Amino acid sequence: MRSGLIRGLVAAGLLLTGQASLAADNWVAAWGTAQQLMKPERNIPSAQTPPAKLERQTVRMVARPTIAGSRLRISLSNSFGYGPVRIDAAQVARAAGNGAIAPGSAQPLTFGGRSFVVLPPGARITSDALSFDVRAQDDLAVSLYVDADSGPTTSHPIGLRGAWLAPGNQMAAVQLSGAQPFRSYLWLDGIDVLAAPRAAAIIAFGDSITDGFSTTPDADTPWPSILARRLGAQRAVAPRSVINMGISGNRVLREGAGSSGLARFDRDVLSRPGARWVLMLLGINDIGFSAIPGLPASEKATAEDIISGYQMLIARARLHGLSIVGATLTPFEGVNTYTPAGEQMRQQINQWIRGSGQFDAVVDFDRATRDPAQPTRLRAEFDSGDHIHPNDVGNRAMAEAVDLKLFR
Repeated sequence: MRSGLIRGLVAAGLLLTGQASLAADNWVAAWGTAQQLMKPERNIPSAQTPPAKLERQTVRMVARPTIAGSRLRISLSNSFGYGPVRIDAAQVARAAGNGAIAPGSAQPLTFGGRSFVVLPPGARITSDALSFDVRAQDDLAVSLYVDADSGPTTSHPIGLRGAWLAPGNQMAAVQLSGAQPFRSYLWLDGIDVLAAPRAAAIIAFGDSITDGFSTTPDADTPWPSILARRLGAQRAVAPRSVINMGISGNRVLREGAGSSGLARFDRDVLSRPGARWVLMLLGINDIGFSAIPGLPASEKATAEDIISGYQMLIARARLHGLSIVGATLTPFEGVNTYTPAGEQMRQQINQWIRGSGQFDAVVDFDRATRDPAQPTRLRAEFDSGDHIHPNDVGNRAMAEAVDLKLFR
């Protein structure tokens, strides 16, 4: 009896020791993207239009981790799928440019010990951990093979990085044959790494301005990417990843281009391992949509509505121990949805962001990008040409407006 008790205590001790060891592991999101449902009528991939489905095809996508780690795992999402999707094979390798991978670098990924995974509708599934020397700012290539008709793809359409769709199972190919290029992410929504003990993640939560719309493809110049490189250069500070969770056209309160900020916050922010900060730039589309003629009243918003949405997101972040940084809304005069009433809303919201004290900190993107002589407009040298989306230079100004001390 006593020996059995001792054996039980020893076993319990070993179990507790193992749990403590696991708890010491610091998994941190190193890269990620926010997913949307693509409409079934989209059949032919173009620069920013992903394929509507896959069948007996290989897709290869490039992702750039923003911190280093000794092990990795990927997450696949079927958050917006109508039916289950079977991914028959998955692998990670070092990207070698133009859809190629570095010879000898490819490693297969498994899910619960299996080489395939079935993603139920709404599910987000993480692969088994894999020993892999992940280097910050070093491109990885994730390849997936889908044999049966996948149905409508869950994707991030404006990926701004190269992706390739090739016929058949070409997982082993260093260079894909007969591949068609596009710039979107299919099902792939995250890469986590086993990082240094005090490493942590910053989630950039926003719309097209955060997504990097109008920045140069493959140049990696959205402001979250530039911020990540600034943080990476701070050698005396623990590693900080920056995860771009922007969706072009996104709103705080209503559905549209992707789920609303309120609806997707849990999936795109709280589910990211190692997240400690949220930097939120969201709301300009709520203002712009409200100016569209004939739009139902239920789709419109007041400044008070948007501020109420902010307060709910602030409460959600704090409930889960995250600090939340508010960013002021940037100028948009010149856009066809600009109105004096909308500008008044923007000013009212920015005044609240700056002065309410409800955010843990504030980043003044408005001040960083506005024309001093005409503050309702972007500075000419920052304007991509559509009067709302900053170009590469404007994105750099935004990233440089962020005080790195916020993330110590």
